Amino acid sequence: MYKYEAKGPEETFVRSLIPTNLLFYRNCCFWSQMMPLLQNAVFLTTVARLRELPADSIAEVAFAGRSNAGKSSALNTLAGRIRLAFVSKTPGRTQHLNYFTVAPGKYLVDLPGYGFAKTPEAVQKEWKRLLVPYLEGRVPLKGLLVIMDCRHPMTELDCRMLNWFAPTGRPLHVLLSKADKLSRQAQNATLGEVRAALKPLGAQCSAQLFSSLKKTGVAECESVLARWLGLAPPTPNGVVS
Repeated sequence: MYKYEAKGPEETFVRSLIPTNLLFYRNCCFWSQMMPLLQNAVFLTTVARLRELPADSIAEVAFAGRSNAGKSSALNTLAGRIRLAFVSKTPGRTQHLNYFTVAPGKYLVDLPGYGFAKTPEAVQKEWKRLLVPYLEGRVPLKGLLVIMDCRHPMTELDCRMLNWFAPTGRPLHVLLSKADKLSRQAQNATLGEVRAALKPLGAQCSAQLFSSLKKTGVAECESVLARWLGLAPPTPNGVVS
């Protein structure tokens, strides 16, 4: 995030005259210039059956996570949108594979949130019937992004997902969301613990801190997505190289 540093008492006084909302607007504009990678992402389709998967796909990155871990908010933040992915007050709302086009033949895939107790058992079975073959056998799938609440990482369901997906050999990256809810010391401690837990799963597994509110970790995550999707990384002036 852009940080303004006053050069002296005169500049400090001038800055005090600038409305707070204007400073916030300027900072938001600066942030948006720094993250054009997914700004062109648009919703494509909802997939309920494997035969409905896009046939023109070259590369896909799937977003997974426990319900209410901040998955939709992370997608919206990375795309620089408010409602690219619907942020529901009812966790578990996503029941199919939601495809978002990033570039021709390149997609983000929002998977159903796992572990919400109120989801009917019949719906959970349908999810498994769709998700298992998708995650195990989808050829264009280049990597899995797993979103975890930084305050409650590595739950039993998270560990099941990691232990199940890691043997596929595909890259796996953990976003520790809502990092703003923890102190800096607690953030670093949590990140260290999660990275240590991932180490036995293989070198293809990584983790980082992320905050949709503070925009923490956006550039780092963009770098991962650019590599997986074969996209040119963004440059500081807001132009994709």
